[in-house]
Amino acid sequence: MLQTKFPGIERESSALGFGCMRLPTKDGRIDEEKAIAMIRHAIDSGVKYIDTAYPYHGGESEVIVGKALQDGYRERVILTTKLPVWNVKEYGDMMRILDEQLAKLQTDHVDFYLLHAMNKDRFVFMSQLDYKRFFSEALAAGKIRYPGFSFHDDAETFLRILNDYDWKMCQVQMNILDDENQATLKGIREAGRKGIGVVIMEPLRGGLLANPPANVQAVYDAAPGEKRSPVEWAFRYLYTMPEVITILSGMSTPEQLDDNLRIFGAATRDALSDQEKQLFVDVKAAYMSRIRTRCTGCAYCQPCPMGVKIPNAFRGYDESLLFDRSFEKGYQRLVDEQADPSRCVACRKCERACPQHLPVVDYLKEIRAAVGR
Repeated sequence: MLQTKFPGIERESSALGFGCMRLPTKDGRIDEEKAIAMIRHAIDSGVKYIDTAYPYHGGESEVIVGKALQDGYRERVILTTKLPVWNVKEYGDMMRILDEQLAKLQTDHVDFYLLHAMNKDRFVFMSQLDYKRFFSEALAAGKIRYPGFSFHDDAETFLRILNDYDWKMCQVQMNILDDENQATLKGIREAGRKGIGVVIMEPLRGGLLANPPANVQAVYDAAPGEKRSPVEWAFRYLYTMPEVITILSGMSTPEQLDDNLRIFGAATRDALSDQEKQLFVDVKAAYMSRIRTRCTGCAYCQPCPMGVKIPNAFRGYDESLLFDRSFEKGYQRLVDEQADPSRCVACRKCERACPQHLPVVDYLKEIRAAVGR
């Protein structure tokens, strides 16, 4: 397992982090036995970074992580969770929520505690509430070890937040398709210059990069040099960046875990060759020639007041374009579930919540037109 270190922090991490947003499920809930077994197997195999958050799996993720880290596993990992800033209405809510999370995680402290999904408006609000004083109190009480933030907005906002506090880590979305989106590669490099460790989320773009369409696979197949799976290429794009300390993977099956352990077990931090750099340029171009919504499936737009399953609709539509197939059956399933785009009333709650700033309502209309509904 490729091991790494956060700048200024002696604690060793791992290049692969276990993201607990997409744990295995059964009957609509986390499959507790399987999830705990996977988390412990990852730690036994060298994974030293575990990431969860208050809203993941409807609040259940932190509970399962807490159970998985019993029996001596807690001491072996860097544990990260996040403050759901959208639930914070007044200053006292911050410590109250942190205490609730510590109880769910069955620990007296977390290593990294992040302001979750920060954007321009949330940054202004948390600044008004004096988030710095909260961090000082939580650090002094020993409830957290290091402050950080996760981010979904534009590059200008990222730099504004980055320069506002003595952060020890920032968690950003980055992958082959997002080098110019959100924090951007320039933002990541600035974090590295300031000595702030970078943790990557959505390295596979919600799974999109794991199973490429034929035109993208053809680019990989034609590339000279060593042959790798699309998943391995996607991770290699990231772990060769010196600023990147840990890459989160939301693993849902033991097979995905084992494949990731294999990849990071053989990973090295050597620089990309010129051929590899060109490969990623070509792969991005091949994807962007066919993809439409750019949705990552994060589900921050859910629940929709009208019941529309927006991530399902977007994923099905994008896949129909990528793989040249009809979305008729997938759309009908949404109709049967009373969750199809025709239910949209353009309240735009989804657009206000979307970390990608997608024109959700317009895309829902486009999908309806594409299937003739």
